[in-house]
Formats: sequence, structure tokens, C-alpha cells
Amino acid sequence: MADSVSSAVSRREFLYSVAVAAAPVAFLAQIRSSLGQDAGSVRLEPTPAVGDDDLEATPQETIGPAFKPNSPLRNDFRESGVTGVLVTLTGFVLDPKGKPIKGALLDFWHADAEGQYDFAGFRCRGHQFSQANGGYELQTILPGVYPGRTRHYHDRLQVSPGPILTTQLYFPGEPRNSSDFLFRRDLLLNIRDTKQGRLANFNFVLQTA
Repeated sequence: MADSVSSAVSRREFLYSVAVAAAPVAFLAQIRSSLGQDAGSVRLEPTPAVGDDDLEATPQETIGPAFKPNSPLRNDFRESGVTGVLVTLTGFVLDPKGKPIKGALLDFWHADAEGQYDFAGFRCRGHQFSQANGGYELQTILPGVYPGRTRHYHDRLQVSPGPILTTQLYFPGEPRNSSDFLFRRDLLLNIRDTKQGRLANFNFVLQTA
């Protein structure tokens, strides 16, 4: 019982620290209210930081050969047959002024733990829409590696009728980061290990129409 309570508190502390570090001031009160005032101090650097200047748009990357359209609407890839280290990826979708974007399409896909993509079905594939506060959450696994690439998630975002952002997210400390020609340091996830798996954070900045 004590372990489960401790895990819940740790997860709440992490989500609060991510939210406070990354969220626009306009809805910090809402985040504090939902996660609890006593959730702890900020522990992660925001991705990106929110300040007085306009935010830089999240950089584009190649879509790659593994994209498959018409993915199912879901934010949990942990279906039967999908095994591996659990990862909870959270963050916000923001405009260049740091304001949250509601209803942005986020399409995620990635290799399974063995480094294989599912082309016959939609394993480790799915899309969702950002919430009213710009937030999103994906429950998935740690992707495997395959020849020529480091560990990564693919993602595609759009606020209709704005431009499509196609990019990739990377894991810090991976040996293959230095040899992957697509790797970008500004697309690194913030990661924290827990007993239940890994908690990750990344905030997207979209150009809107």
C-alpha cells in the first residue's frame, strides 16, 4: 500500500513539475488545482521555455517510410502483444506566443520493442487531439532500435487549416544519437524513470494559419 501511494505521489510530482515548467501562465492555476498545491518543485527544464519572446516552432523532420494514414483514435498503444518498458509521454501544444492550442491533431507512430514497424495493422500507431489546455498524453512503450537509427518516436501535428508539422522525438543518453544523421538535440525528450516505467515530456510549438 505504501509503495502504491509513493508511486502515485511521485507521478503527480513529475506531472506537476513538467506542467509548471512548460505551461503558459494563463492556466498555471488550473494545473495546480488539478494536480495539487503540494506536488513539489520544478525539476525539469521546459521544452521549450515560455518567456516574453515568441517561441521557436518545433523543427520539421522527415516523415520516413513507416508512416501509415488513417490511424485509430487512441492515446494508449499498450494493447495485447505490445510488450516493453512502459512510457507515459505528456506535454502541451502551444502557439508561438505560448498559448495553448485546443483540438490540434497529434498522430504518433513508432517501432515496437524489437525495432519493427507494423505495416499490416496499427500496432504502436494512433492519433489524438489536444485538450482545452493544449495538453496531450500518450501511453506507450520504449521503441526499439534498428539499423541506421537511434531510438525515436514519430509524430505529425496539425491545426486545420494550418501547415502540417512532421517531426521526431529522441531519447537522451542513447549511444546511437551521435551517429544518427537525423538526430537533433532540440528534439530530445525530458525523461524520468519510475518503478512503473518512464515518464517523458515534450511541448510542441505550432505555426497556425
